[in-house]
Amino acid sequence: MKTWFIGSAVALTLIVGVWAQDGPGTGSETVARPRKKPAADNTGTAATPDGDLPKIPSKLSPKAAKDEKGEADASFKAETNVVNLDVQVLDNHGNPIPNIPKDDFRILEDNVPQTLTQYSVGEAPMTVAMVIEFSNRFQAFYTSGWAETLTASYGFIQSLKLEDYVAIIAYDLRSTILSDFTNDRNKTMEAMQRLRIPGFSESNMFDALSDTADRMSKIEGRKAILLIASGIDTFSKLTYDKARKSLQESGVPVYSIEMLQVERIMAEGSMGAIQNLDFLQGDNELKTFAKETGGQAFFPRFVGDLPNVFQAISQALRNQY
Repeated sequence: MKTWFIGSAVALTLIVGVWAQDGPGTGSETVARPRKKPAADNTGTAATPDGDLPKIPSKLSPKAAKDEKGEADASFKAETNVVNLDVQVLDNHGNPIPNIPKDDFRILEDNVPQTLTQYSVGEAPMTVAMVIEFSNRFQAFYTSGWAETLTASYGFIQSLKLEDYVAIIAYDLRSTILSDFTNDRNKTMEAMQRLRIPGFSESNMFDALSDTADRMSKIEGRKAILLIASGIDTFSKLTYDKARKSLQESGVPVYSIEMLQVERIMAEGSMGAIQNLDFLQGDNELKTFAKETGGQAFFPRFVGDLPNVFQAISQALRNQY
């Protein structure tokens, strides 16, 4: 009896095992089972099923931002030990001094000497506003003053490089921006073509200079005003002293080219004392504007002197250490 009962139990176990292997459906398919939750380690961080390290929670996630109460923004800090300084060295006459060795430079910060790690000499691009006197007083159509003014203006534009920016501003009774700062020479030439027939006979130099310098005060880099004029102001709202103060505060150097030198020499005998005094006063004003702003004043007598003037202005503005 005992033997039969054991045999029956073995047979029953085999039948149940075979039935469980067949299961529902076809024998080649598997039944999905719920994935077990990963067990937490000692730190309370759940480990992944494959044994990989747990993911690092992002501080920029909405949940983290809510928990941090607005402190989830990422912040970065950086320190630099190198500061670039552009330096121009001029002599007592305003001419640039080239080929200065590295050891002759000394840099102080709060009276503490700093180490000069890099040294180079290069040519910087220019940003120039050409302020051109174009009135019926001295630039009447087809007069010598008209020809000299246009010759000097076109000549300076041709001396510019491709990376230089230039604006054209003409003034008589008021100043007019013919073209804004651009390195597109086609736009510059289109603006110059508008200088054909002058309008009013007034020449308000102080107002034009002050307004231009104020506009350029926030421009970075090598910048300057090139004034092509007779030096005489007739009807400006600003006085000479206020114009000086405005130019000093703007920090924009003024380079001036005074026209009508030959005409003045030829008219010395016939020109009245008052008119001669006006021209002398104009010369002094141009020199003062240039000296107080770090620029230069030029008084060419002949058209052949203009290339040297353009070269001097270019060297003064481009050469830097």
